[in-house]
This record gives sequence, structure tokens and C-alpha cells, in this order.
Amino acid sequence: MKTHLKFAKNNARADTLLVFLPGAFLKPEEFEREGFVNAVREREFAADALLVDADVSYYYDQTFIERLHHDVLEPQRALGYRSIWLVGISIGGFGALIHELAKPGAVDGIVALAPYLGRRPIGAEIHKAGGLRAWKAPEGPPPDEEVDRKLWPWLQQYASPQKAAQLPPLYLGFGLSDRFASNHQLLADALPPGHVFTTEGGHDWPQWSQLWRKMLDVLPLPSMARSELRRPAATPMAIAA
Repeated sequence: MKTHLKFAKNNARADTLLVFLPGAFLKPEEFEREGFVNAVREREFAADALLVDADVSYYYDQTFIERLHHDVLEPQRALGYRSIWLVGISIGGFGALIHELAKPGAVDGIVALAPYLGRRPIGAEIHKAGGLRAWKAPEGPPPDEEVDRKLWPWLQQYASPQKAAQLPPLYLGFGLSDRFASNHQLLADALPPGHVFTTEGGHDWPQWSQLWRKMLDVLPLPSMARSELRRPAATPMAIAA
């Protein structure tokens, strides 16, 4: 996966890295165009931004998890980042979640904006059961191997404070008219207060940008005033700006 690195300030590396995963058929540079990177800088967070060219084809051929882990996260850890957050939109949010499902403990936090959460029939089953807290995952072999059959039981752990404490903090944002909002609400009901953000509107950049700015007001990111920045070593396949 190709990446584009944006330093928090003056080409000096921070200790925290925000890894941005685009939605289907979106380009990584759109995060910059839509103000996501500037919003971090305006708040003077000591957090670099890494825009990842996570093409939707990686999900189709089921190589996304390994590519993200080996091409992106492991090299960035080796460069010295102490805290890494995944920030994903739509299928990028889905990617952030299934990566943590497959590679537990690899990241320190997840922001999922309007994430795809799987097929509607599974969501309908959870709704019928009274929500994610009341739902009991079916026992026995699953009828198919689709990842959402594993994702929902994993997400259910966030409804338990004891289990959630062992997981990276998860923040969810979505538009109330989003086509995936029904599934979003299922997850929202299981998350702690202050971890769910909504806005009017649907599945598009104006809503995502608004949500991102709201979320930055509460995300536990380090401030520039209290952090030391380091001069970076050369990083292959990264463009600094």
C-alpha cells in the first residue's frame, strides 16, 4: 500500500500517528482536501497523519488486513510511533475494525466514520433480539464465512466495561440519514457515553468532515505544547508534506 505522510509540524515526527483509511472508490488525498489534516493541525495536536491508498480491491481479494499490517502498521511502529490510531470512513471504517479483530492490540484507538458493518439480515437479527447488548450470537458452525459473522460478536464486547477495557477505544460517527444508520445505531447503543457522534445528513464528505471536527474535541490525542517532536529518518514509500 502506498502512503502519504503529513507531519504535524515542521517536518518533525510526533509520537502519535493517525492512519486514515478511505472509503470505497475514494482517494487518500481527499482527507486533506476535505480538511481532516488541517483540523488536526488547527487544534495543535502532536499527531502526524498517514493517508493510505487502501484500494477497495484489497477488500475484494481479502488481502486488506495483511497489507495494512505488514505494509503500513509494522513499518510505522518500527519508525518509533508509540501510539497509532486508525481513522476509517465507510469501508475504511470496516477495515479498521476487521483489522483489530484479526490483529488484536495492533493499534491504540479506532475512529469509525459511517462504517460499513456487514449485511442487513444480521443487523435485523440483532434488532429483533433487542439490540447488541441483548443479542446472543448463534451457536454452532456459521452458515457462511463472511467476516461480519465474527465482527458483531467482537463488537458486542464493547457493551461490557470489563471486556472493553481490553480493547482499543472505539469512537463512532454517522449521519442520521446514512444508508447504514440502522446498523450504526446498533453499535452506538453498546458504546460508552462520549464515544458516539451524529449529525444530520447521509453518507458523504460534508457529514464526515463535520463529525471529524466534533470528535477531535474529545479524542485523547496529545497536545503540541506537551510533546517533543523528532527529526525523521528517511521513510520509503512515504511523501512528507
